[in-house]
Amino acid sequence: MKAVICTKYGPPEVLQIQEVAKPAPKDNEVLINVHATTVHVGDVRIRRFDVPRWQWLLARIALGLTKPKQPVLGMELAGEIESTGKAVTRFKPGDPVFALTGFGFGAYAEYKCMPEDGMLAAKPTNMTFEEAAAVPGGGITALTVLRKANLQQGQTVLIYGASGSVGSYAVQLANVLGAVVTGVCSSANLEMVKSLGAHQVIDYTKTDFTQSGETYDVIFDAVDKLSSAQGKKALKPSGLYLNVSRDSGNESHLRPEDLVFLKELIETDRLRAIIDRCYPLEQIVEAHRYVEKGHKKGNVVIMVTHPGQ
Repeated sequence: MKAVICTKYGPPEVLQIQEVAKPAPKDNEVLINVHATTVHVGDVRIRRFDVPRWQWLLARIALGLTKPKQPVLGMELAGEIESTGKAVTRFKPGDPVFALTGFGFGAYAEYKCMPEDGMLAAKPTNMTFEEAAAVPGGGITALTVLRKANLQQGQTVLIYGASGSVGSYAVQLANVLGAVVTGVCSSANLEMVKSLGAHQVIDYTKTDFTQSGETYDVIFDAVDKLSSAQGKKALKPSGLYLNVSRDSGNESHLRPEDLVFLKELIETDRLRAIIDRCYPLEQIVEAHRYVEKGHKKGNVVIMVTHPGQ
């Protein structure tokens, strides 16, 4: 099968398409024919070994000394079940699914094995594979962080970085939970963020929200670009500051039922994916180069295979 291999740490050009062995599912696993994946910020950071200097040695040991231990990146996907292990009961061949592979990676390939009880669920019926692939990473992260706020009807929430993958889902989820949402983004994305349900939008290139005099019950930095001191400036006295890097938890807290919850929101038209660009697998280098610029709207999708291939 074709797969994108990260041959070493470095710029996008270290990614190369190669032929590798097709995996076979274990007894409790399904084999997924991957139709679409994404260029997740996690893929970009691992590929270029973007870690704080003080974590460098431990990260090299954990991730790989000269190249990633898991050479096939890709943290989220959508596709169809091709085959199942003999102990699998939840899925059957032909089922359309979407999944979060997380730091297990492996979605930059034509096939990926996952345990049936992993972060895997039936694909939303009203989404294409490209749209569905863009949901698990940003959607689960936004949901995990916002849950810490225990939002109540009518509370005010500011989402900083509202046009990104996590931010665009956070705006919608906070709205679903009954909050009054303010989105902070660039001028080019104001209308898009409004369309996601933000009650107010702030153009950060023109206005510093911390100087406006407005205060909020919750401030969620969805792009990890505010200092903690900045983020807390516009909080109400009992308010809560949330940061995507600090508060998204670890993979031991992931729950497959959260994917099902997102699926239900999508199928009732309360949640949608924002896709900036789609690239074929052969243009993975260009896609990484684009995401690395840091200005994408929502998600960048990679088309891997097509149904029936």
